[in-house]
Amino acid sequence: MTDGWQVSETTTHQDHVIAHVLGAKVLGYIVLDETLFLLLDIGFVWSVFLDCEMGLMPHPVAIGELEVPESLKTEIKADIDLLLTGGSDAGLLRLNQPAVECQINEVSFFEHGEQRRLIITGDEASLTIETSLKTAEIKVHEHARR
Repeated sequence: MTDGWQVSETTTHQDHVIAHVLGAKVLGYIVLDETLFLLLDIGFVWSVFLDCEMGLMPHPVAIGELEVPESLKTEIKADIDLLLTGGSDAGLLRLNQPAVECQINEVSFFEHGEQRRLIITGDEASLTIETSLKTAEIKVHEHARR
């Protein structure tokens, strides 16, 4: 990569999580409390933290562990139910549905100073997740493949 980004080694735990998400499709995502939560079509939520450490849990467990008001959990659960049953983003309350379909074929990890970048590559699209340890921001960029 150019512009200062360097390929970074993943940990054994990251490798394990990545192995489980390969082949899954990203249905929706939300950023809460310095963590990105990606809903996958396999019924799991893939959590990505600012430092790009990650976890993978069944969606009921992931939502149950959120430290947010119960009303927000209820809205997130409704979005998950809608997306897992093939619904569109028209009825979403909290989650963002990618405009491009991204079935995960590859995950790459990069660093640049206090910034981290995960690139999730699929056949039709890719998602770039950029985090900043300094500002505690997480951004998701969607890219259709041509």
